[in-house]
Amino acid sequence: MSPFTGSVTRTPDWQHLRCVIADGVATVTLTRPEKLNALTFGAYADLRDLLAELSREKSVRALVLAGEGRGFCSGGDVDEIIGATLAMDTSQLLDFNRMTGQVVRAVRECPFPVIAAVHGVAAGAGAVLALAADFRVADPTARFSFLFTRVGLSGGDMGAAYLLPRVVGLGHATRLLMLGEPVRAPEAERIGLISQLTDEGSADEAAQTLAHRLSEGPALAYAQTKALLTAELDMPLAAAVELDAATQALLMNGEDYAEFHAAFTEKRPPKWQGR
Repeated sequence: MSPFTGSVTRTPDWQHLRCVIADGVATVTLTRPEKLNALTFGAYADLRDLLAELSREKSVRALVLAGEGRGFCSGGDVDEIIGATLAMDTSQLLDFNRMTGQVVRAVRECPFPVIAAVHGVAAGAGAVLALAADFRVADPTARFSFLFTRVGLSGGDMGAAYLLPRVVGLGHATRLLMLGEPVRAPEAERIGLISQLTDEGSADEAAQTLAHRLSEGPALAYAQTKALLTAELDMPLAAAVELDAATQALLMNGEDYAEFHAAFTEKRPPKWQGR
């Protein structure tokens, strides 16, 4: 995302989520625990806009996405979204569905690693938000459910049919998106849906540990790695290796590359600047 802004100032408060930034790590928490953090129109819009702001500011080097209370996110609110969409016309429905996709694109395109800290339910849109993250750190209570067909919609919602086969393979993705059955933590880890399985109650702490580790590393190298992982999913090998070559040539002109050599020569840890 472009770092250039117009006259709009940073949003001082977010109504539908909590965002705390410390030591280069943003912790974004969904805050409707009484509804298992079910998403509303406002929550989607806040996530979309927050990720865009953080991407422009370049003060964040890693982000943890978490849910308050007993679960990560139960998906779209049945009354506030599903009920409301029944009264919308096609134009309004298209605007809404495009917005949900923009949230997933924002997670994939922001220039810092995103870590989903998952406990309890991650269902529907909540499962896709976790899927879109770069890392999914989960405890044994986690269960993922892609529920879209169970409400009469396509399982390929919010980019799920694009992302899920690339994470778990086409066979598993077909089963999960078609049937909408819950995938509990042991199976999710086995098929690659979970990046790190923690002890019960430790997902948030482990996600913070990983986020701080990433925030202390070479931010520009991480940003370019994330960009290439997304861009090269649909590229032929020849185009991918050419893009790799151009990216490495640019990074080799950067301060972090020279800093690694200096640190190696002086037998000290590198002091990464993200430049």
